[in-house]
Amino acid sequence: MDIRYASHPNEVKKFDTERLQAEFQIESLFTANQVTLVYSHVDRFIIGGVLPTTETLKLEADRKEMAADYFLERREIGIINVGARGTITVDGTVYNMDSKDCIYIGLGSKEITFASDDAANPAKFYFNSTPAHKTYPTVKVAISEATPAHLGSINTSNERTIYKYIHLDGIQSCQLVMGMTLLKPGNMWNTMPTHTHNRRSEVYFYFDMPEDAVVFHMMGEPQQTRHVVMRNEQAVISPSWSIHSGVGTNNYTFIWGMAGENQMFDDMDAVAMKDLK
Repeated sequence: MDIRYASHPNEVKKFDTERLQAEFQIESLFTANQVTLVYSHVDRFIIGGVLPTTETLKLEADRKEMAADYFLERREIGIINVGARGTITVDGTVYNMDSKDCIYIGLGSKEITFASDDAANPAKFYFNSTPAHKTYPTVKVAISEATPAHLGSINTSNERTIYKYIHLDGIQSCQLVMGMTLLKPGNMWNTMPTHTHNRRSEVYFYFDMPEDAVVFHMMGEPQQTRHVVMRNEQAVISPSWSIHSGVGTNNYTFIWGMAGENQMFDDMDAVAMKDLK
């Protein structure tokens, strides 16, 4: 398990490119027949990726770092399939997962396994996990069942569709909020005008990008902005004091996950464009 520690904004503004990447960027999440885990001390987030090809993979706790007998002993998890068709089995119950389907699994579930329907065209399971204090039921939502919200405009290069999966009016959880945003062709900007939310941290996972495309992910305090260059299937940790927006060389899709003080999607501290530096 890769460990990422919290960073003070006064220090971050002095970081060079390599240090920004080391602290906030998750460069690789998918390795064949492995479960990859990154533990962030910011809101005790665990970010992970599972790529089952020829094997069925089990989600297990890192005993040293988590001090738990099983992964969801004190946690909840949201998982979105960003690959081909596969299955997730939760304590014996099998859930079929098509591309962009989401499943929430609550506190106390003991055995979680992942498999692909076709080893040559595998599923890729991306997940966010946060501490939990109450058990909520396991719920799967197919993308075809999710209610899309169409926002933005081609005039501002941010015409997009947002799918909210785990939130106050959707799948119930203790603190995890999770969803997905798809930018339409010809649109490159996300989360601009930007904002912070000092009550919650966030993680972005960028995917559905061409091999030679990049997203310039903006971060830092509004008056001390920085950027991290993101490529396909990479994630970036956004602490609560940081903006989180980006612009790409192509349209793309990203998964957003939040944890912290509350679950209110609209709880944002807007940053005026004139105040960005």
